[in-house]
Amino acid sequence: METSRSQSFFLDVRSRELSGFKVRKRPYFGEFASDFTEIGAVAIEHDCIETPPLAVSFCKTSKNSHLFAVSDEDGCMNVFDSRKKFTSFASHHDNTEKARISEWTAHQNAIFDICWIKEDNNILTASGDQTIKVWDAQEKKCIGVLMGHTGSVKSVCSHPTNSDLVVSGSRDGSFNIWDLRCNNSSKSRNSEVCIAPSAAVKGAHLSSQAKRIRRGKAASMSITSVLYLKDEVSIATAGAVNSVVKFWDTRNLKAHVTQACPYPESSTVKSAISPDADHILSGSSNGNAYLWQVNKPQVDPIMLKSHDGEVTAVDWCLSEAGKIATASDDFTVRIWNTQSSCCSGTRSPASIRRRVMAIPSAECRKLLMDEVMDVTKTPGSSYNEVVNQTNSSNPIQMPIITTPDAQKKRTSSISDTTQLFEKTPEAASNSPSSVLNPPSSVKRRTIRDYFLVAP
Repeated sequence: METSRSQSFFLDVRSRELSGFKVRKRPYFGEFASDFTEIGAVAIEHDCIETPPLAVSFCKTSKNSHLFAVSDEDGCMNVFDSRKKFTSFASHHDNTEKARISEWTAHQNAIFDICWIKEDNNILTASGDQTIKVWDAQEKKCIGVLMGHTGSVKSVCSHPTNSDLVVSGSRDGSFNIWDLRCNNSSKSRNSEVCIAPSAAVKGAHLSSQAKRIRRGKAASMSITSVLYLKDEVSIATAGAVNSVVKFWDTRNLKAHVTQACPYPESSTVKSAISPDADHILSGSSNGNAYLWQVNKPQVDPIMLKSHDGEVTAVDWCLSEAGKIATASDDFTVRIWNTQSSCCSGTRSPASIRRRVMAIPSAECRKLLMDEVMDVTKTPGSSYNEVVNQTNSSNPIQMPIITTPDAQKKRTSSISDTTQLFEKTPEAASNSPSSVLNPPSSVKRRTIRDYFLVAP
């Protein structure tokens, strides 16, 4: 079954949207996550000629989160607006003309990966021409070229808090670290500023067997994915042939800290971790996208069916809960959304409390009480509906709310059981996964803290 092969995609570390931004404290979506609907699709084409998309990425800031970029096999970049209303009778080509807001030729070769940086003002493009380019997304102008790889650049990722730091992985078997603030004052033939790597690790995934082969015939294993972890000093790299994932400490790159290879099979499609780190979205060769629960990997994934070709790239929208994008060899990028109740207009009492801080005290008390009672009794009602129900300034005596004894006992029993399964910040910090979502109340650790390497 194809879904079993999709489990290997857990090894692909394409979780850039998690690596550079704060993780949501509330669930990205809840138990109704299976209610996904395709809300639109665009064709990737230029001059009426279709071309396969290779990478897709939503903007990272909330103000631009509805925009997403797509790179393709011909070296072209497209930026689309996902909020455009797609009609059911419109063709994918019509949708493209309606939703596309920008396009340009970025390379004369395929663009395998893209990455938004600097408040979505710039975008990185990793290409088969062995370079990474830095673009002014608004002006569609190249403002820098990262040169140093000797093979196709397959993956690029920015530092979680400093977007001037970038890591890239290449088919030449190396990964490079770059500092966009440094340049060697040289110019490319197109008068573009050239930037050399500040650090490089060659043969990062070279197999032990390859090392025994005589010089001239040994080939480094291609690096298909790289990721800066949230501890800000660790990097993860994934090998192409046997899905080995290695972890590195940028303060000492002489050897990797540890590695994992739980599924020794090649994987060619991409995956992405949800903003709350609870789900993994992956592509597959059978035309479906799969949505896995991180803490329940044994549970069958949610299947998104629509594409007619291999799903090669996926991404999450960081600010619009439930919105995702899938790119396929069928020359389309499709946008999906879920109508989960967790993504509705209903607000929690805490968020309501923040909204009424500026309202006069008497009205504030009335509004706050009505909000809390309404949210408790009618989860489907929206914030705006409740606000319109009252504008009285009369003082109100707050009612005393108590819980029946029977309910107290039942609630206490449930609470005691739940606490057995909840991790304290201290317990969570003892897991290596905390480098993806470090608890705020404890000292941040790195990968090296969990895996001590013998000298």
